[in-house]
Amino acid sequence: MKNFPLRNIHAVLVKDLKSEFRTRYAISAVLLFILTTITMIVFSTAGEVMTEGIAAGILWVIIFFAAMTGLSKSFVSEEERGTGFLLQLTASSAAVYFGKLLFNILLGLTLNFFATFLFFIFTSSVSILHFDVFIGTIFMGSLGIASATTIISAIIAKANSRNALFPVLSFPVLLPIILLSIQNTHYAFDGSGLDSAAGNFNLIFAYCGILVTGSYLLFDMVWKD
Repeated sequence: MKNFPLRNIHAVLVKDLKSEFRTRYAISAVLLFILTTITMIVFSTAGEVMTEGIAAGILWVIIFFAAMTGLSKSFVSEEERGTGFLLQLTASSAAVYFGKLLFNILLGLTLNFFATFLFFIFTSSVSILHFDVFIGTIFMGSLGIASATTIISAIIAKANSRNALFPVLSFPVLLPIILLSIQNTHYAFDGSGLDSAAGNFNLIFAYCGILVTGSYLLFDMVWKD
């Protein structure tokens, strides 16, 4: 692959940030989805106390489907606007990949913060007993989701049925991260602490490393073919 200066990665990241703030497509769509989903959960569980395990599962189901709503646009939007070829001419494949990856990480962290904030506003059944475990889980889970959705978005960008393909391809790739994140969130809720969650953190970190490395090696072929 071509050498990629950091300024090119920064340029791709800034371009995507400006585009998102101009249209607010992902943020608006996902926040509406999160608010609607949490409201439905609150009404359907009114008067019932959720256990820590159920609350952790519901939170990560919301985060997963929010990602499916908002993070698919990294490369799809380039094809829809007809700017993909221009981006290929002006930036190396690696710069495009890492710029898009950083954008998805920032967007994912922002959306997951709002999802968590709204979840605890409307849900009083559980409380966070270990903030270090909880914050680490949200961060590592967001990193894993962004790592997977970036390359999957590039793969499905030129497909006719991309909206249907994205969650279908993402689910099996993200399932290990979601399951480990649910378990660590449960530990944060029930007070098990960092000792119980450390092994899962190591697994999520290793899985993210494999995803990013594999995506980096394959991206040139995916992006240009």
